Amino acid sequence: MSVATTNYYDRRGILGTLGRDGLLQIILIANTILMLAPIVIMVFSAFKTTPQIFQSPFGIPDFSQVQNFIKIWSETNFLRYLLNSFLVTGASMLLILTLGTMAAYAIGRYAFTGANFILMFFLAGLTLPLKLAIIPLFMLMRDLSILNNQLSLIFVYTAMGLPSTVFIMTGFIRTLPNELEDAARMDGASEARIMWSIMLPLVRPAMVIAGIQNVVPIWNDFFFPLVFIQNDSLKTLPQGLTTFMGEYTTDWGVLFSGLTLSAAPIIIIYIVLSRQFIAGMTSGAIK
Repeated sequence: MSVATTNYYDRRGILGTLGRDGLLQIILIANTILMLAPIVIMVFSAFKTTPQIFQSPFGIPDFSQVQNFIKIWSETNFLRYLLNSFLVTGASMLLILTLGTMAAYAIGRYAFTGANFILMFFLAGLTLPLKLAIIPLFMLMRDLSILNNQLSLIFVYTAMGLPSTVFIMTGFIRTLPNELEDAARMDGASEARIMWSIMLPLVRPAMVIAGIQNVVPIWNDFFFPLVFIQNDSLKTLPQGLTTFMGEYTTDWGVLFSGLTLSAAPIIIIYIVLSRQFIAGMTSGAIK
């Protein structure tokens, strides 16, 4: 094969790679625009009045106009809804990560009869939507006398989050070397000390993945609060924001400002934990 022919095929290969990479870049940019456009419109609408929203929904607002945010803090129960969401989500995530990590550690590091059955039992929870059991759940909460109580939401969210958490954590824990535990046992460390002091820092990326996997649906859930909570002072954000929509008129500027404030905590959490989230997603890709 001549030098000219070799150069020709090299150029074709380079052009093909550049074309493929360029196509992927275009697809990623288009996907980014599709994902960010609703968020940008929501934020812009939070600084507009209702007539301005309908007149120029895509126009850039005057960001110095913060009347909607002042109104939502001073004239509505938004702060109460926000605190309720923090309470329910925080308590649920604490239980999910604590119980899920303990269960995953036992399944992933100890060999005992029924370990695989227990893991499959948790995985079965990924295939069965808990909303299908809403009537038995309602009757159970009624019998436990925790209807119209935030405990009902915390218990349901914990049950919803455990299957995915155990699945993620078990797979990650099984990749860790056994020599770490053997060395700790030789130094006299107890099993609880090994788990909390040695293994827990190593599985932090997986915990971040499990946390983000569960915190978003819990924070945004509307269905279960609608069923279990009737008292306005106990409502979470998704349910509470519906009270801003009137029967005949709706102040869309105030509603969009509430949506912006409710989305801000999740966005901030993701930004703060993004490095560990990426580390957990890519762990095991490079050996």
